[in-house]
Amino acid sequence: MFFEGVCGRGGQSMPEIIDRKEGRGLFGADPNNYNEIRPPYPEQIYEFLLTTGALHADTATLEIGAGNGLATRRLLDLGAHPLTIIEPDPGFGQLLASLSAGSKAEICCMEGSFEEAELPVGHYDLVAAATSFHWIQPAIGLAKIARVLKPGGHVALWWNQFGDTEREDPFHDATRTILRPLAISPSGEPDTVPFALAIPARLRDFAGTGQFETPEYRAYPWTLVLNTEQVGALYATFSSINRLPEEQRKSILDQLMEVAERQFGGRVEKNMVSPIYLARRKTFAA
Repeated sequence: MFFEGVCGRGGQSMPEIIDRKEGRGLFGADPNNYNEIRPPYPEQIYEFLLTTGALHADTATLEIGAGNGLATRRLLDLGAHPLTIIEPDPGFGQLLASLSAGSKAEICCMEGSFEEAELPVGHYDLVAAATSFHWIQPAIGLAKIARVLKPGGHVALWWNQFGDTEREDPFHDATRTILRPLAISPSGEPDTVPFALAIPARLRDFAGTGQFETPEYRAYPWTLVLNTEQVGALYATFSSINRLPEEQRKSILDQLMEVAERQFGGRVEKNMVSPIYLARRKTFAA
């Protein structure tokens, strides 16, 4: 099973897939915990954006699904200005507003979905989406991104994938029976390659618009180490768990932490991978 981007194995029947509209509003239930436990993206992601020229000083940028501002902070540091943020979950409003207070850059925060947002055509140098684009129907999302980008502008889609298909995931294997009954996000279905790592499918999404040059793809593997309490805090941010009634949610988190403590000695290693797709809008539409 691939759970909220977590990789595992098994031949079980297909569980419910969380509706995109519902899922977008699930992550701000406890914004402070989300802000404290979600790991940052590897610096290689931002180095890639810089070296390709997609990000530079005074890059007019649109960020889709900014959440707690995990990627936003680095985008601002590295030249995203002015920056427009779209975040559908109002639970993150206070965190995102604090970014404006602490930055000299011009920041505009918009609540609501990207699909429904009124945005200027041909305006942005860069459109970025960090661990959020799987909550948007790809064809609709990429068509709109093409409309709002300047000719020659870039779109960058990247993720922190909680599991690497190239490496084993002992903790997920040990907790499969706990997680198996739960619904899954569009980021990954059981026994399939996760959305972010399904390279041929994502390339077809771009090609289908006729508006982008062939994307450049990179993937950066790394390891996230968690203690028992951090396991509970991290899994509490996953949509499949935080959508549950409180009693059931607490029971699942307690079970996960018990496995972390008893079977892994309070030290869990998650083999992470952070893929990025970077595509340039064609100068002339096809």
